Amino acid sequence: MTAAPAIDVRGLVKRFGGRTVVDGVSLRVTQGEIAGFIGPNGSGKTTTIRMMCGLLTPDGGEGTVLGLDIRRSAAAIRREVGYMTQRFSLYEDLTIAENLAFVAGLYGLPDARRAVEDTLAALGLGERRGQLAGTLSGGWKQRLALAACLMHRPRLLLLDEPTAGVDPRARRAFWDEIHRHAAAGLTVLVSTHYMDEAERCHRIHYIAGGRLVAGGTVAEVIRDAGLTTIVLSGPGTAAAARLLRGAPGVDQIAHYGTALHVIGRDAGAMLAAAQAAAAATGCSLETAPSGLEDVFIQLMGDGAEAGP
Repeated sequence: MTAAPAIDVRGLVKRFGGRTVVDGVSLRVTQGEIAGFIGPNGSGKTTTIRMMCGLLTPDGGEGTVLGLDIRRSAAAIRREVGYMTQRFSLYEDLTIAENLAFVAGLYGLPDARRAVEDTLAALGLGERRGQLAGTLSGGWKQRLALAACLMHRPRLLLLDEPTAGVDPRARRAFWDEIHRHAAAGLTVLVSTHYMDEAERCHRIHYIAGGRLVAGGTVAEVIRDAGLTTIVLSGPGTAAAARLLRGAPGVDQIAHYGTALHVIGRDAGAMLAAAQAAAAATGCSLETAPSGLEDVFIQLMGDGAEAGP
């Protein structure tokens, strides 16, 4: 028998004043999956996450999280979910161990001392247990915040831009930790702006203008975007960029070192424009696979046009 999805919400709507921030979002995440939630700032990611974890009541829509109704069982959902916010939200004037003891008390864990010790050991925080949280680097603050989210053994982890401001080494260690927990059965929904992080997810969901506009594996999302990418190389790429800006079929132009990437949906028109620009500037030309960042930028433009 197929397990019920960890998240199954349909048509979620949230308004603040006269503005619709989330507009009919439907999302399904299977158990044990790492799902990426991507989109530009102000697209509705955080509001959607807060509705799913029981912190906001939807103005429209319905669904379940961990089999619990998001309207009638918000308190029960909060007990089963670990939610890591964008900003560090623990007490900077308490030590690591004191912060974890406080969180254990909030969740009413029966053996708080054991829970703290187990969490310190599991997240590699034991040697820093007496360090004030306010003196930690960004990477160690992130590790402490994750520890606090995991110590009550949630079935679902919701991470809202968890690695903003963290160096690449700490980000990689964080994702290794996430994959380790997912392999043990934990479901994870993570919002991120980093395309390399989105590529670490099993599936991704793209939101723009409050609406879900794309979803699937990374390969499926790239395929369904229908983009073609042409790369121009040579000393004349700056001049080629000026010629191609606004040309038929050209949706994006991006410099990558000494190469110029030209991206669009109308492959025929774009190729003709790129060939003319290459001939005029002495650049060489070749096609290349489109990347997730190309799709992200394209969908940002689509979402801006169609947003509320």
